[in-house]
Amino acid sequence: MKPFDEMLAEGDGVRPPYKILKKWLETQNPDKLTQKTVDAEHVFRKTGITFAVYGDDQAAERLIPFDIIPRIISGREWRRLSQGIEQRVMALNAFLDDIYHRQEIVRAGRIPKELIAHNEAFVPEMIGFRPPGNVYTHIIGVDIVRTAENQFYVLEDNARTPSGVSYMLENRETMMQLFPELFQHVKVCPVETYPQLLRQSLSAVAPAAARGAPTIAVLTPGIYNSAYFEHAFLADQMGVELVEGSDLRVVDGRVAMRTTEGFRPIDVLYRRVDDAYLDPLTFRPDSTLGVAGIMDVYRAGNITIANAPGTGIADDKAIYSYMPEIVEFYTGRKAILENVPTWRCSEKDSLAYVLEHLEELVVKEVHGSGGYGMLVGPAASKKEREAFSEKLKSRPNNYIAQPTLALSTTPILTEKGLAPRHVDLRPFVLVSDRIRITPGGLTRVALKEGSLVVNSSQGGGTKDTWVLDD
Repeated sequence: MKPFDEMLAEGDGVRPPYKILKKWLETQNPDKLTQKTVDAEHVFRKTGITFAVYGDDQAAERLIPFDIIPRIISGREWRRLSQGIEQRVMALNAFLDDIYHRQEIVRAGRIPKELIAHNEAFVPEMIGFRPPGNVYTHIIGVDIVRTAENQFYVLEDNARTPSGVSYMLENRETMMQLFPELFQHVKVCPVETYPQLLRQSLSAVAPAAARGAPTIAVLTPGIYNSAYFEHAFLADQMGVELVEGSDLRVVDGRVAMRTTEGFRPIDVLYRRVDDAYLDPLTFRPDSTLGVAGIMDVYRAGNITIANAPGTGIADDKAIYSYMPEIVEFYTGRKAILENVPTWRCSEKDSLAYVLEHLEELVVKEVHGSGGYGMLVGPAASKKEREAFSEKLKSRPNNYIAQPTLALSTTPILTEKGLAPRHVDLRPFVLVSDRIRITPGGLTRVALKEGSLVVNSSQGGGTKDTWVLDD
């Protein structure tokens, strides 16, 4: 089946959101467009927009390939997506509050108890504790794929430390530099207010201990982390300090950062460090990335940690398979945005089906991310599928499987002109006193013809995402 083309309609038609862009492209000199691609790369290189590839000695720092043809979403389409995203985010936050308190969803038999109790992302230290403002997931990235004109699916939820927002912002700024005339013809919703909205959102969930304007800091694992550029970028854009664990200590019951005038208490810590490394006194004792004693300060109500420890269970892929039930349980309504059909390999019948149909399915680790540890059945060799089937048999609880979706395509600029490539979308959501959804998000694109893998770590690129102001 031919995948849905977001720009081209049946025959020689053009879908309405793309009409102005298509007309403009037809007036452009192909050589000049190619030069604009080179110019964009120079902008990214000059700005230092790179990401690290773990285990790659040949290219420890890479530029994410950027395609200059924007991905366009109509205002009507975006309004529907926004409603579905908001519903889902509210359900996720309610789910987290429930599982760390009364576990009503387990009592009601909607989710198996062992899926919570035996989940490595479940943090017992959060039981009975409510974070400031009762917000667990302050920043969420919801991965969405499209398969038809009116068919969108949520591929996964990123509720721990979602990344990529810096690329969304830099993609837009670069496009406005390269094609200012195009923005005069197309009304595009802005994204550049995200850092200010992030700061407002974090300030709104400051703990009761905060006095006056809250002091906010971004906690990074350091310069060797794959997303370090983003950590530094967001701290700079918000006008807050970027800190490492070595800059912090507990002083008089508060987490404080080292300054030239001594230690200064922090009210809100936007952490980009995983749970396991956050507090060596509570989690991994060998961690040097976090702050000894921060969990005691947190539970005493003297700091807000965004996102809250223990939120990782909400983006566990086994939990994901129950999201339709979770949304309905906490909102009383059917999910506006559907899940991708999912087989839980922990279930005997599902495992048998997956093993029989490996060549048709995508198999993922329940805690996996970045495109690692997965099998794309149709693209795998017989030998690879056989090796993966042994992994499935030995640790079925560690995997889920999904059908290979025909992801929608948008055009990219190649040496031979425009060509369709598969895309997904990661909108970014801020949760505090209200829910704020940035119009658009990060479009990731599989640059290889026919490939469905859009992750930057696996050779994918990015595009600017335009939501039309209509």
